[in-house]
Amino acid sequence: MRLLAASILLIVATSLTAEPTDSAVARFQSVQAKLKQSRTAKDWQSNLIAANELKQLLNEDPDSLLEVARANVHVADFKAAFRELDQFVRMGQSSDLPERSAEFAPLRDKAEFATIQRGMQTNRTPISLGSTAFLLPESNLLAEDVDYDPSGHRFLVTSLRQKKIIAMKGGGVSGDFASAPDNWPMMAIKIDRSRGLVWATEVAMQGFSLARESDWGRSALLCYDLKDGRLLRRIEGPRSSALGDMALMANGDVVVSDGDGGGVYRLPAKSSTLERLDGGDFISPQTPAMHPDGEHIFVPDYERGIAVVELATRHVQWLSTGGRFALNGIDGLYFDHGRLIAVQNGTSPERVIVFTLDSTLSEITGETILERSTDTLGDPTHGVVVGKDFYYIANSGWDVTDDHGNIKPGTKPSEPRMMRVESRKFEASK
Repeated sequence: MRLLAASILLIVATSLTAEPTDSAVARFQSVQAKLKQSRTAKDWQSNLIAANELKQLLNEDPDSLLEVARANVHVADFKAAFRELDQFVRMGQSSDLPERSAEFAPLRDKAEFATIQRGMQTNRTPISLGSTAFLLPESNLLAEDVDYDPSGHRFLVTSLRQKKIIAMKGGGVSGDFASAPDNWPMMAIKIDRSRGLVWATEVAMQGFSLARESDWGRSALLCYDLKDGRLLRRIEGPRSSALGDMALMANGDVVVSDGDGGGVYRLPAKSSTLERLDGGDFISPQTPAMHPDGEHIFVPDYERGIAVVELATRHVQWLSTGGRFALNGIDGLYFDHGRLIAVQNGTSPERVIVFTLDSTLSEITGETILERSTDTLGDPTHGVVVGKDFYYIANSGWDVTDDHGNIKPGTKPSEPRMMRVESRKFEASK
């Protein structure tokens, strides 16, 4: 779930909250303020310092590279600017900002600029290793998350606009599984197959017209019976939280992330109280993925990349970009046979990708793009590994949805679909 703006290129003022001053959220807000103040004052040396501070905080997120490049242009260090743009291209990214923004004009008559432009064009080339498994039944579902129930041979898909969970067979046959008890948009879903349970979340997102204004900032963790969709438990989330993504531990514990407030929480299987797992390291955590050792968890942050969190100590280690891997903008993340499969709707272009890990699972060694820049991809959200294949929601409808959850004027949702990629097509990424 994306609750922060995907782009930080045009920095806007953000009022500081009551976050601890050493939290990632507070640091992010502080550096945003520095960038805005230095730009307003045209103090470009201070702007460059703030841009590099942002780059460090966001672990070389591609958008932060563009921010540093722009600052370098203002201080006439064109060589340094091209260095940042070159890394941006190596990360598989593309942007029209250098071409359209007057701030990058001093670079355009140089030979290096044409090379950068060619690289960005290459990064927009369509790639598709998958095919449509089936279409979702309604264009206005705003489908978000998905899991697979092998006992019922069905996919369960959450819907924000319809505020329910639908069941989809492989042939596309659908029916309602359950509805949100508070009539809020439904977000995350995970099936506990061994215990016959379905965990899901409903979120009254701040500013979303799909929920009552009096409920904005509330979210809840829900537990349903897998057989009949009967609601068994409801656990209210922290105030001003958006529990939008989820993972399950082998012992039945539930891990949920708050994409708005920056927290990662665990609900022990026999408890009704959420325990915070992180130490304020995240800005917008998304779908966690369990580490095979059971003692760590991969947590993607929409802005900062992928972290490995040690559950016992809350220690966080960020996976390195290696100067060539874009790890930001991940909505869905899944561990499979030594790989991390990511649905990235916050990169440019959006894509579904496989990151290969080394034998220690602490370093990325390669990547394989499953889909990008195609008519079928649209705005992808989440996926699920079924057997040896990966299924993911494409053309979800987020790209035609405004900040209030309404369809943008003059647009209409395209056909949402479930895409499937056979594992043999990305075995080379092992």
